[in-house]
Amino acid sequence: MTNIIVLGAGMVGSAMAADLSKKHSVTLADLSIQRLEYIKEKHPKIGVLQVDVCDKESLLSVLKDFDLVMCAVPGFLGFETIKTVIEAGKNVVDISFFPENALELDALAKAKGVTAIVDCGVAPGMHNIILGYYNEKLKLTDFETLVGGLPKLKKWPFNYKAPFSPIDVIEEYTRPARYVENGNIITREALTDCELVEFDKVGTLESFNSDGLRSILFTMPHIKNMKEKTLRYPGHVEYIKVLKDSGFFSEKKILVNGTEISPLDFTSKILFNEWKLGETEEELTVMRITLKGTNIKGEIEEVVYNLYDEYCPETQTSSMARTTGYTATAVANLFLEGLFTEKGVFPPELIGKHETCFKYILNYLKERNVNYNKLPRGRATEVLIK
Repeated sequence: MTNIIVLGAGMVGSAMAADLSKKHSVTLADLSIQRLEYIKEKHPKIGVLQVDVCDKESLLSVLKDFDLVMCAVPGFLGFETIKTVIEAGKNVVDISFFPENALELDALAKAKGVTAIVDCGVAPGMHNIILGYYNEKLKLTDFETLVGGLPKLKKWPFNYKAPFSPIDVIEEYTRPARYVENGNIITREALTDCELVEFDKVGTLESFNSDGLRSILFTMPHIKNMKEKTLRYPGHVEYIKVLKDSGFFSEKKILVNGTEISPLDFTSKILFNEWKLGETEEELTVMRITLKGTNIKGEIEEVVYNLYDEYCPETQTSSMARTTGYTATAVANLFLEGLFTEKGVFPPELIGKHETCFKYILNYLKERNVNYNKLPRGRATEVLIK
C-alpha cells in the first residue's frame, strides 16, 4: 500500500484524499485543524496532519515519510509548494492553478529524478489530456474549450458559488487571457469576447476569455487557433466588470480610518461568504471541448466532447471536486501502476498523448460516473447567439 500525502484539505483536496484512501494509505495535511477534524470525522481511514506549506523546512521534514505527494493548495501557494516537493525528491501530482510556468521546474525535477504532473484538474487538466490524445491522431488546426462550475440555485447578483478560494476565482478574472489566433499568441484582458452559448440540461450561459491554455501555448505551438473560455450564468460578467473597473480587485493598499488595507483582501473577504459553496449544496460542471484537424485520409474532422456533471448526494461530493479531484487521482494511480515513468515536469497533454494513459483516465472517471461523452462524428450542438 502506497503512502500518500495530500496537501490542502479544501473541497477538492479532501475529495482526492477520500478517493485515494480506497486503495492507499492517505494523510491529509492542512493549516486548519478544524477542517482536518471535520474531514477525519467523515473519513476515519484518512490520517490528518497540521502543516504550514509556507514553512519550507517543516514541509521538507514532513514529506520524508511519503511515497507520493498530491498538491491541492490555493494557486498563490502552488509554485513554491511544488518546488519544495521536488527539492525533497518526491513525485507529485498537482492541481493548484498557479500563475507561474511549471515547466521552469523541469530541469530541477530531472536532476532530482522526480516525476511532477501538473494542472491535473478539469481545464487545465482533462481538456489537455483529450488534446494530447487527438494531437497524435489528427493534424490539428483548431482547439477550443468552454468550461464552468455553476450552482444549481441561482442567487442574485452573481449567480455563482465557488468550491475553492474566492481569491483563486478572482485570479481568473484579473489574469490576462492568452489565446492563439492564426499562429500568433494574443493577450487580452480576462472577461472579454463575451458570447452566449446554449448547453443541453443547462440552457444559455455566457462565455468569456480566461487564461486556461497555459502549457498548451508552448507544447502545441503547431495548432494555429486555440482558445479557452470560462462559463457563467448570463449577467455575471457585467457585475464582475463593475467590481474590477472600480478598483475592488486592486492589490495596492489604501488608507481607511488610519488602517492600510488591500481592496483585493477586502473584496475576497466579502465574496468568501457570498460565493462559499455549502458542503451539501447542489452544483454542476459543464464543459465542451472542440478539436478540428485533418485525419490520415486528408479529410477535415471535428471532434467534440461534452461533460455534464452534478453534485453527488451519495458521497456528498461537489461536482467540481469530483471532476477536478478524480482527474488528479486517476493520474496518480496510473503513475503508481507504472503506466507513466518519465522524469521531469509534465502537463497533462504529455500524459494524454499515450493511448494507454488516455483510456485509463477516461475509464477511471467513468467508474466514478464522471462521463466525457464524445459526440457522433459530424454532429455538434453548439448554438452561438451574437
